[in-house]
Order: sequence, then structure tokens, then C-alpha cells
Amino acid sequence: MLTVEKIDTSDKSQVRQFIKLPYRLYKDHPQWVPALFIDAEMQLNRNKHPFYEHSDADFFVALRDNQVVGRIAALENRRYNQYHGTRQVQFYLFECLDDLEVAQALFERVFDWAHSRKLIQVVGPKGFGALDGYGMQIEGFEHRQIMTMMNYNYPYYPKLVEPLGFTKVVDFASCYLHTDDFRLPERIHRIAERVQQRGTLKVERFRTKADLKAWAKRIGQAYNKAFVNNWEYYPLTDNEIIFLLQNILLVADPRLVKVITHKDEAVGFLFGFPDLSAALQRAKGRLLPFGIFDLLLEMKRTKWLALNGAGILPEHQGRGGNALLYSEMEKTLRDFNYEHADLTQVAESAVQMRRDLENIGGKVYKNHRVFVKNI
Repeated sequence: MLTVEKIDTSDKSQVRQFIKLPYRLYKDHPQWVPALFIDAEMQLNRNKHPFYEHSDADFFVALRDNQVVGRIAALENRRYNQYHGTRQVQFYLFECLDDLEVAQALFERVFDWAHSRKLIQVVGPKGFGALDGYGMQIEGFEHRQIMTMMNYNYPYYPKLVEPLGFTKVVDFASCYLHTDDFRLPERIHRIAERVQQRGTLKVERFRTKADLKAWAKRIGQAYNKAFVNNWEYYPLTDNEIIFLLQNILLVADPRLVKVITHKDEAVGFLFGFPDLSAALQRAKGRLLPFGIFDLLLEMKRTKWLALNGAGILPEHQGRGGNALLYSEMEKTLRDFNYEHADLTQVAESAVQMRRDLENIGGKVYKNHRVFVKNI
């Protein structure tokens, strides 16, 4: 018999029941990268995660013969809905056996949840914050997930949602760059140099995490302004910005983060992260006793760089800002001897960014799709 139950997020055993399903479904899968248990649990923590200061979520598991065979989260992001004038519920953390009956039972609970709140559209996968990753993977299954900044799923997943009436909203492509192929035209570097010589824009570089923390508020303000035209945008709260930057600092090498400034204000940024996927796979969700040391070693060993978060405020995009951003991107790859880069999840609606990435040698190698259903 198949049943669907709501998780009591104050019950640690039920929270563990919810978060452990993917560790079982993808056990020893070479391309899946497990989240740390502490991070997975945080998403269900109503007292600590800043999402719950303005919005709400519930979590459901599907059980058959007392075994969890599927799960899903339903999110009402009120700030997003208010900003865009929509009445959406987001689905996220969807995991399921290759069983349409299970998927349908889970989504029926989401539809009921939405109706009870007078929400009329279901969109997803879409999570709690900017680094949670968007969409369900539809291409590039042979490539390893880049940490937990994007989702990974089996190829059958889209076949579980499309029969339920879900259709495409937007695709997020990730591009691969090899250092040997990343050759900016010399004129781009000249433009970047002239912009800095004139003093119009400058590049702020960081050596330590303390240096980076001192800029945290200004980086957050720039982040909140740079993506106003993006499909996924909504204005982050101060606590969400702090939470985001704290998470960035955990896996960031400050030298890989660049901030573009205008009159001492942050107007652009480039977030680079050493890819710690291999160490996360070995950790299997646990930092202790040795996982944290392995992560620190992997930061020095990895030849992969994840570029997730690059933006310039719109008013500076035609004034040399783009040239400066891509010039710094190339320098980051070369100066730190990375061989590979993943330009993570650029929405197809970001037409200029997509075109720029292809022009500098980026090749689309993964694709994630966000689905929608009117209810």
C-alpha cells in the first residue's frame, strides 16, 4: 500500500528519514555528489534557515511497505510571489523510484497544499536560495555534478513529471571550459586595462576570508541589484545575504572571488570555487572525523574550478564592465593553474551572457529544466 505523509520538521528521526532517501537511491553513483547532512538538515530547520523568516515550506515522503520510496518539498516563497505578482508554489528536493504512481501521489499532495493556500501554479525544481541549483537535469548525465550547486537526477525523472502535465519554463545550461580553449581576444584585455587606468572601474581582490567578510554587505547589495532582470530573481533579505555569504565562505578560496568596484561600491562580482566534489563523495555526507581535512586537501588538489555567480550591474555593462569581468575570469583560471572550469547554470533567458560564454570557448555540456503546471 502506498501512502504519503507530511514530515514533522521538529522530529529529528523524521527529518533524517526525509534527507536519507537520495543517499540510498544514488549510493556509489559516480556522478552524484551528496550534500553534507548538516546542510541538508538546515533546509528543514524553521528556526535557523532565513527562508522561513518570510516564507513557508512543507515536506512529504511516500511510503510503501514502511519503506520511503519518494519525497518532495513544497515551498511558498512569498517574497518572490510579491515581487513578480505571481501565485506560485515551488517544488524541490524531489526524489523518486522509477514509478509514476509514486510521483503522482507526491505531486497530488503538493497540488492540495497549493490549493489550500490559493496558489495556482506549481514550478520547479526551485529551492530555498541562490546556490541551491535550479531545474531537473535533462542532458549531460555522464558528467559529475559540481558539488551541490546544481541538481543531479536519473534520466527517468523528466518522464515522471511530464505525464502529470508539467511543461518547460526555462532551461539552465552549464558550460565547460578547458584552459587551452579559453582565449579572450586581446582587445578585451586592452579594454579592461583602459577601464581600470581611467579609474572608472577597479577590481578588488582578497587574500583572506577576513578581507572578504569586510566586503560582505557591499557584495550582497550588488548581488541584489545585478540580477533584477533574471527569471529567478527576488530581492534577498539581509539575513539571506548573510546566510548566502557564510555558505560561500565555507567553500571559497578568497583569492578566487573578485569584486568590481565603482567609487568604492561593488558593482560586479565573480565567484570562483575550487570543485570539492570528489571529497564530498568520499565524505558521504559526514564532515567528521576526517571529512573536513579531506575537503581542505581537495581545495589544493582539484584541477576544476566552478564559476557560479558572475554579474555586472546593468548600468555598467556597456562601459567596459563585461570586458573586465571576462578578463578576470581568464586570469583566475590561469593564475591558479586550473585545467577545467564549469560555468554553472546560466538561464537561457540571459541571452547576452550565454552568447558571451560561447564566444570565449564555453561548450554547453549539462542542461537543467524548470517545469511548470497550472492547477
